[in-house]
Amino acid sequence: MDLQTERSSTLRKVPTLSLRSYTEGSKTDQLRFIENLFRGIKDYGFIILKDHDVDAALLNQAYDVLARFYALPTETKMKYAGVHGGQRGYTPFGTEHAKDSPVMDLKEFWHVGREVADGHPLKKYYPNNVWPSELPEFQSTFSNLYFKLEQAGKAMLQALTFPLDVPNFYFDNMIEDGNSVLRLLHYPPIPKDADPRCLRAAPHEDINLITILPAATASGLQLKDRDGTWLDIESEPNTLIVDAGDMLARATNEVIPSTTHQVVNSPEASSSSRYSMPFFIHPNPEAVLSCIPSCKGEGAKYADITAHEFLMQRLREIGLLK
Repeated sequence: MDLQTERSSTLRKVPTLSLRSYTEGSKTDQLRFIENLFRGIKDYGFIILKDHDVDAALLNQAYDVLARFYALPTETKMKYAGVHGGQRGYTPFGTEHAKDSPVMDLKEFWHVGREVADGHPLKKYYPNNVWPSELPEFQSTFSNLYFKLEQAGKAMLQALTFPLDVPNFYFDNMIEDGNSVLRLLHYPPIPKDADPRCLRAAPHEDINLITILPAATASGLQLKDRDGTWLDIESEPNTLIVDAGDMLARATNEVIPSTTHQVVNSPEASSSSRYSMPFFIHPNPEAVLSCIPSCKGEGAKYADITAHEFLMQRLREIGLLK
């Protein structure tokens, strides 16, 4: 089917869908989920997911471990900084900026990435993870969360294969041993001397295929609706927020556009921290981002490019690679 058709009028509330209706439901339930997912992620770029297999106890534990890690002295955290251009370990406060932004974001973060065995054909792309010795439970907690969020993401991408008219293993093959990253974010209380132009996260689009984001510990997330207005994303605890990134937009010829979003400086931001744990689902580095045939319409807007080449290009644009 040709997907270069006019988008339906955007609803004013981001839809909440039950993942279990897709993984365990009847054929009718599954088709309804697929339709609502495609409409939601196309019209908004975001959907909210409930009834998933990422246990609430794991999410609570993860946020507890994060709070304890970021309470460590800066010199302790800096022991784990600068690993392979920030692809693993700690990135200090004030390092990253949004593409084309003149000022830095008000955040610090830690990256947990893919690990493969020595001798694996993709090993050259994947530096080893680093783990803070000060918190022995850090490794097991976030390795488990990485796996659980990846499973949810696989289900989302598989559900999109039907409306995109590709085989149901299309994205499975693309993300097998993919360069997916779990980013563990801390937005500290905003310093009094911060540049007034700075936001906790300036308007940006994610680089990857889709992002799976457990509900954060505080408000502030907004998406830019297709009509240009900013919508607050209010989600219940333990839900997952799913958004479309640049790689999916490129592969679908912008039938599914990537979603501009930001984290604004809410009234409580000057006195309290915010923690967030987005999981960025990437293809394997050698996968080619090529226009899906059903999305071509009058022609592909972008030339083919490998996932690694595209990632490196974008990392330079946001200041993580020189």
